Amino acid sequence: MKVLDLNATREFSEGAMKRFFLVEDSEYFKIINFNLRAGVTFPVHSHDLDGELSIHVIEGEGVFLGEGNTEIPAKTGQILISQIREPHGVRATTDMRIVVTIAPPI
Repeated sequence: MKVLDLNATREFSEGAMKRFFLVEDSEYFKIINFNLRAGVTFPVHSHDLDGELSIHVIEGEGVFLGEGNTEIPAKTGQILISQIREPHGVRATTDMRIVVTIAPPI
């Protein structure tokens, strides 16, 4: 077992998304921490492979983005789960921290 402290990665870049090292990277899943300043968008995208992902909001508020201009409110404690092939993204309305888990890893 191991414990990871995401408080150590609480940094933001002005007007940009801050991507941190892979929090975890194994043959079974991948975890990545992204920090977005208010107003920053993690663009809608998808991946041409099978699997699932989750986007967990650990701080802040914004919207989960999807295909066809879909917007779903997102706030601390909420988790979006989707297929990796399904278009997904995030826009921050406040400073926002998200943790993305991908299984299997890409």
